[in-house]
Amino acid sequence: MESISKISSMLETARDLTIEAAQSTGSSRSFSSRAAVRDLPFLQVKKLLDSRNDREILEGLRKVISMMYRVKPCLPFFSSVVKNVASPNIEIKKLVYIYLLHYAESEPDLALLSINTIQKSLSDQNPQVRAMALRVMSGIKVPVISQIVALGIKKGSGDMSPHVRKAAALAIPKCYWLSTSTLPQLLEYLMTLLGDKQYYVVGSAVTAFLEICPDRIDLIHKHYRGLVRKLVDMDEWGQLATLRLLTIYARKCFPPRTRKVKKTKSTGFYEDEENEDEDDATTEEIKVLDPDLDLFLKSCKPLLYSRNSAVITAVVRCYLHLGSPEYLDSAVGPSIALLRSPQDIKQVVLHNIISLCMARPQSFVQYANHFFIHTIDPPHTWRLKLEMLTLLFPYCESQMKGLILSELEHFTKASGSQLVRECVHAIGRCAQNDSKTSSRCLNLLLKLVSSSDGNLVAESLTVIRHLIQQDPASHTKTVIKLAKHLDTMTNPSARATIVWLVGESAGVNDEEDIAPDVLRILAKGFADESEPAKLQIVLLAAKVYIHHLNKMHAITNTKDPREGINSQIDVTATLQNDEGGFREDVMQEPTTPSLPQHPIEILWQYILLLARYDVSYDLRDRARLYRALLSDPGSTQLASLLLLAPKPVPHTPSPSEGRKDLLIGTASLVVGEQAGLSGLSGYENLPDWVKDGEEPDPKLRDEIDVKAAYSSTQNAPAGDMLDSALRERGDKFPARAINKDKTLDDWLAEGEGGNEESEESTEEEETDESEEEESEEESDDENTNEDDRLVNS
Repeated sequence: MESISKISSMLETARDLTIEAAQSTGSSRSFSSRAAVRDLPFLQVKKLLDSRNDREILEGLRKVISMMYRVKPCLPFFSSVVKNVASPNIEIKKLVYIYLLHYAESEPDLALLSINTIQKSLSDQNPQVRAMALRVMSGIKVPVISQIVALGIKKGSGDMSPHVRKAAALAIPKCYWLSTSTLPQLLEYLMTLLGDKQYYVVGSAVTAFLEICPDRIDLIHKHYRGLVRKLVDMDEWGQLATLRLLTIYARKCFPPRTRKVKKTKSTGFYEDEENEDEDDATTEEIKVLDPDLDLFLKSCKPLLYSRNSAVITAVVRCYLHLGSPEYLDSAVGPSIALLRSPQDIKQVVLHNIISLCMARPQSFVQYANHFFIHTIDPPHTWRLKLEMLTLLFPYCESQMKGLILSELEHFTKASGSQLVRECVHAIGRCAQNDSKTSSRCLNLLLKLVSSSDGNLVAESLTVIRHLIQQDPASHTKTVIKLAKHLDTMTNPSARATIVWLVGESAGVNDEEDIAPDVLRILAKGFADESEPAKLQIVLLAAKVYIHHLNKMHAITNTKDPREGINSQIDVTATLQNDEGGFREDVMQEPTTPSLPQHPIEILWQYILLLARYDVSYDLRDRARLYRALLSDPGSTQLASLLLLAPKPVPHTPSPSEGRKDLLIGTASLVVGEQAGLSGLSGYENLPDWVKDGEEPDPKLRDEIDVKAAYSSTQNAPAGDMLDSALRERGDKFPARAINKDKTLDDWLAEGEGGNEESEESTEEEETDESEEEESEEESDDENTNEDDRLVNS
């Protein structure tokens, strides 16, 4: 019978294995073919969940979890699933816990029925089960169980397994969200976990600290150096949280200090040149780091070679906002290496590099060739690369500057209009940032003016205008060269720009003043010009006329400012009956005999007459304004102040200039100005540096050196340890130090006395043994007598 039962059990086992193999094969085929999953009927799934066979229960749970993640109603299975929470099978427990976390909030009453079973799992022998039970208990979002969860965290924080302690650390924020009243006891558990010896427990504890009490920096003092030592061994998530915490801690606890150091210039070869006057020596301020801050920055260096780009960015942020320039220089290479990342990471890295370059551009000069544009770069990438090249341009050598300008010139001939426009603007920023190469950049832009692309010409002229405004007197010939292109140029914006430049250079140099001739030529085709060009022609006519009035006023220098000027008009009477600013009597010839009109005056009146009958409202209003300003030739101060006022020199900042105060590695830095003044929701800037004298006592960061105390006692001689132990017990036993003055006879006498005592002790022991033997014999006799009595009875 036994053999038959064994055979039947073996066959049953083989059958189960065959079924499982067939199911796994079928599931793999279904995943490979991506066929649609067919759901079982409700009663059949419930039958599997209520089965006593673990294999069938596991199959039913898999069906339920599959339905749950396909957003199908699985709540009717709640009671059947939750009753399997006490199963000893760990796979079943995992699936039950997943289901419980998903539906516990919608069915809190039924979820509370499983709390007792989950609490019992906290005492399971398997640490994985204990950690999973704690994770599930804290994940049930029912505020009633907050105290039970707190007790589970207390038990888990003292567990022997580090995995359970890590689960306890991650459960602390969840318990705090259930009930804020548990904060005092949670802080106690958190302090225990922050001092844990396992680095992956500490990383989770730091994450919990940042979520429940990020402002309690006073709790970090005694754990600071321990966190710094464990930083290298933590996982990536723990490293990110610890770097963020220690950066905030450094800002609040280490005041910035500087020290002045003499910086002498390079001296000559001979000694007499070295002993010259000390006026050549200059002083510079260098940053002095606190020893604990320096310890933190040094421990971050190995993280620059992490496989996680977020960790490298966090270290660079620490060096940028905490460290000295030397530390920042060491972070440049790893930041450049991140440019080999995918496109989404590459965009964030480029924004970070631009922020670093604004702080210390000299460190990136040797990596300038990494920012040349590739044909496969998307627009957001080549925009950032162009900005980076313009930032590095002033600090590069002449050879690299020529290479950068050649690169920009090449891409001005590209097919994309956006790329062409950005390259032209980049050339302008290069000329603006480096005055030594501004003439070369200007010549490069002048070549683009003769291009057939109207947009390229317009953008080039805008940049040229900005460069000319920086020093108008030295660019008179440039304006003459641009004016020659008016015969062939057709772009309205480009023509308007050239006319404006001619008007600005009208009174700079009388010998090379081409403004009247340009105005005469433009007046012939005024009707065919575009509206922007017409507005600039009217402005040019006003500027030429006011310069003429100022010259005539300087020549005559008489009391009657109207003398020598053929414009004797009663301004008051004219303005009273103006009828819109244009009356027929304004253009009538004066009745009094006068000198012949100057050609500029005739040209001015002709331009006003053309503007009077134009279809553009703006042009007519502008001409009426200029006519009213210049109606009194003797009073040109207001007109000069309005039209000939010095223009501010335009400065084109870098596109990322408004982002330099944002933290690198944040979404607000990538979004930029669209994120608002305070950044995106959730953005937090670093706190200000603590003032000198207000920082906490450095002794608070001292650790209790238990190892040193243990080693001092461990290395003590055995005799000294024995003497100290005897002294603690009292004077019953003489110490070795007291017996140092004894003679040999005393030692021998003590030895004989010791022998006699030993003989007496042996005799006493023998008598005790004999008494014990007699007592044993008596007990044996009594036992035999009792046995005889029982037999007789």
